[in-house]
Amino acid sequence: MNTTYDAAYYAHGTPAERWERAQLFFDAKEYTAAARVLSGLVEEVPEQTGPRLLLARSYYHSAQLRRAETELRTIVERDPVEHYARLMLGRTLERQNRHEEAESHLRIASALAGDFPQD
Repeated sequence: MNTTYDAAYYAHGTPAERWERAQLFFDAKEYTAAARVLSGLVEEVPEQTGPRLLLARSYYHSAQLRRAETELRTIVERDPVEHYARLMLGRTLERQNRHEEAESHLRIASALAGDFPQD
């Protein structure tokens, strides 16, 4: 495929159609393709958490960890109690061997989920 055709394919359709296509790619474990669809969608609707979170998950699963971290930090800055984004941020930092940084996010995610240590 040439680059122009590629870009047109991933950007084709309404936002709802691209969201659905991205979910299909993600469900098929085509994480890089999902990210290509979602990156344009996130630019178009930056305030929506769903597309940005799925983009972060796509980056995470395709080992684009810095990109995943960037998207997850954006979500957490906007909504500090977004449990799943906190959990994913912690896991993303762990995969980058940044365990100390990861620990606080994982603790917060656990508390937000109601998982308190039983002493």
